[in-house]
Amino acid sequence: MPPLLAVEDFYAGYGPIEVLKGISIEVQPGEIVALIGSNGAGKTSTLMGISGCLRPSRGRVLWQGREIQGLPAHEIVCRGICHAPEGRKIFPRLTVLENLQMGAFSRRDTKQIERDLQRSFELFPVLAQRRGQAGGTLSGGEQQMLAVARALMGRPTLLLLDEPSLGLAPLIVVKIFEVVRQLNREGMAVLLVEQAARMALKLAHRGYVMEIGRITMTDRAEALLTDKRVQDAYLGE
Repeated sequence: MPPLLAVEDFYAGYGPIEVLKGISIEVQPGEIVALIGSNGAGKTSTLMGISGCLRPSRGRVLWQGREIQGLPAHEIVCRGICHAPEGRKIFPRLTVLENLQMGAFSRRDTKQIERDLQRSFELFPVLAQRRGQAGGTLSGGEQQMLAVARALMGRPTLLLLDEPSLGLAPLIVVKIFEVVRQLNREGMAVLLVEQAARMALKLAHRGYVMEIGRITMTDRAEALLTDKRVQDAYLGE
């Protein structure tokens, strides 16, 4: 059985600057995989490459065994990969409800969309309270919840989650990670980029360590947590 997602020997960059230098990663069905590394390692670019926002110069992205590199981003969403990007990137002038509806832009199943809206409000009750409020007026934590909920409105099989804890209060981070754990129990796979490496590895089943555009280590999350090289470089031990 092929992995749900396989990135193979993927190279990509911005203009003449090569950022990803032959990375290969896999995500199995129902798995949480953490991608950790220092700032500038290429973690965000990896997610952008998977979601179709960054085109490869070479290499492949296989989704359920079929190549998807080079497809437009909206087609990749339709296939079941949804991206909650770094920095939230919500639509600040649209209301919370309109932002969530934008997450379902490719869908036509009106009744299920409404059920998924209610599900988003159950996962993040504050969004229900703010449903008529402009996204740009929300707090940082509320915007992060909205970014995750908007991605979920695409009904992903795989959620790409980029730096969900960035700049947020600890209680908000705990809430978001609890939701991710709950979604995973329900069968959703997650590829998580996270600067808070310890939290990411405690949540994940497996992990990859990335340095300057290359994957340098991979193992079970528990093993990476106890690896001295990872502890010294990323866990502050």
